[in-house]
Amino acid sequence: MSFQMKRRASASEMRSWDASLRVLADDLLQAGLDNVEVLLEYQIPLSSKRIDAVLAGRHPKRDAPSYIVLELKQWTEAELFEDDAELVVQPTYGRRPILHPVAQVRAYGEYLLDFVASLHATTDVVAGAAYLHNAARHQIGELYNYPQDELGRLFAKESRGEFLDFLRSRLAPSDGSSYADRLLHSTIAPSKQLMQVAADEIQRREQFVLLDEQRVAFDLVLHEVEKARSGDHKSVVVVSGGPGSGKSVIALSLLGELNRRGRTAIHATGSRSFTQTLRKVAGRGSRQVQSLFKYFNSFMDADKNGFDVLIADEAHRLRETSANRWTKADLRTDKRQVDELIDAARVPVFLLDQDQVVRPGELGTVEDIEKAARERGLDVHHVDLSAQYRCGGSAAYIDWVERLLGLQPGGPVAWTGDEHFEVRVAESPSAMESELQRYLDDKYGARMAAGYCWPWSDPAKDGSLVPDVRIGDWQRPWNLKGERAVGGAPPSALWASDPAGFGQVGCVYTAQGFEYDWNGVLIGPDLVWRTDRWLADRSRNKDPDFRNRSKVSDEEFDALVRNVYKVLLSRGMRGTLLYSTDPETQTFLHRLISEE
Repeated sequence: MSFQMKRRASASEMRSWDASLRVLADDLLQAGLDNVEVLLEYQIPLSSKRIDAVLAGRHPKRDAPSYIVLELKQWTEAELFEDDAELVVQPTYGRRPILHPVAQVRAYGEYLLDFVASLHATTDVVAGAAYLHNAARHQIGELYNYPQDELGRLFAKESRGEFLDFLRSRLAPSDGSSYADRLLHSTIAPSKQLMQVAADEIQRREQFVLLDEQRVAFDLVLHEVEKARSGDHKSVVVVSGGPGSGKSVIALSLLGELNRRGRTAIHATGSRSFTQTLRKVAGRGSRQVQSLFKYFNSFMDADKNGFDVLIADEAHRLRETSANRWTKADLRTDKRQVDELIDAARVPVFLLDQDQVVRPGELGTVEDIEKAARERGLDVHHVDLSAQYRCGGSAAYIDWVERLLGLQPGGPVAWTGDEHFEVRVAESPSAMESELQRYLDDKYGARMAAGYCWPWSDPAKDGSLVPDVRIGDWQRPWNLKGERAVGGAPPSALWASDPAGFGQVGCVYTAQGFEYDWNGVLIGPDLVWRTDRWLADRSRNKDPDFRNRSKVSDEEFDALVRNVYKVLLSRGMRGTLLYSTDPETQTFLHRLISEE
């Protein structure tokens, strides 16, 4: 764990290994499979999730690889959560619902088949099993009602003989090292990025593969919807997680599934870029589908409980009130925006990352939403997404960014590397752009974004964009402000997803909520490193929302600008290139990030 994950194992992890790995080793020896390869704590591609063990070897009936995905549970008992087949409760976790272990292991297998290139277009190569080796069958009897197949089987303590037969049916007693190497060194195909598959999710009825807490959140919402429809019931679900933890994947999966079930469900965000991109991509060719995507301020006059579900994505962008200077007089009330969203549906669902608040007046936190719900006497369910899938699944990189910016205690530390993610310092903006262009030429996605430290002009009369972002001799325009393409550049909402967006510099408002393979970040003079600390210089920031000191104090500006750079630094799936316009900060970044 110290070598592979760059961290010390916790006491609970070591207890788990001690309890389960001895059993697994004995079973493999008993089955005569002492030559198969055992991959422990196998990290799922482009995710921070790990599988307890993957067994690798040759199939006993043909000359082909065979892999068994194993989840090892020390449970002695478990039961279904309120008769829901997908969710279970287990004393270790209290009454908090968790995913059925067979559903968990099956999702892992499906995910590997989706992402590991050597498994693409194969048949009968991956199998899965949940092994509850301490549980007697009568103590987990309800769990056997869940459908089982080759990707998901359930074995208990007294079915050890069946488990050994299952192992022998999938693995030959020969050396499995070459097959393990094939899995470990396989190319990882590009992930199903959110915007590219949204149309299939909603229109063609395909589904994302949801893992662990993602699936718990998905199933919990469906459970609460059915409860609301079968009785006079209303509840609130809050799903929190960091960058790339799958919140929007859950949102789109729910939107597709609920509408297929005939439940009235609608999606809302506080981000114009995100909403318009979803309308264009997920609802392409269908105005009916496009109408499912709204803004938070669309529900000022909505009927109470008019929808079965309202999915509030990017809920950290909630405002105090929906009213603005264009709001009609008869809609101007003192009602809070969070109350409008809660009132609009039987099951309002809030998905958020409260560390992505980047604008004055944004106030969506778990505490705010729970307080508003409980003031109405409503039940609140909170699911915390512990995994993250952005930044190549590199939890080490996200931790490094948060420590770099002082959002976690301990201060900045050197980047020690991660095989799943690359971090480099560019020598100049032009060098950064050239490298990103090479990635584009290799069919990867790439964008460059910056802190809001330069003026932002409207296009010239001839339609050309003004190169406002100027660093030395290098100059480029910001992305467009408006909603219409100009001079070959896409509208602002599509900057991150349209290929024509390369060549313009994005800001946090156009980058937030999106991802691309390679991420270039220009750190402007509004955040500089001096000796042993960061200094936020609001005089160098050009964001109109930050100008008024009576609305945004210096302390609030400091916190917001750090969040801005956290958002910008966490857009990449494969790597990030950094450049600071400040020489001392650039030297500091070089010290932290060694090419060696």
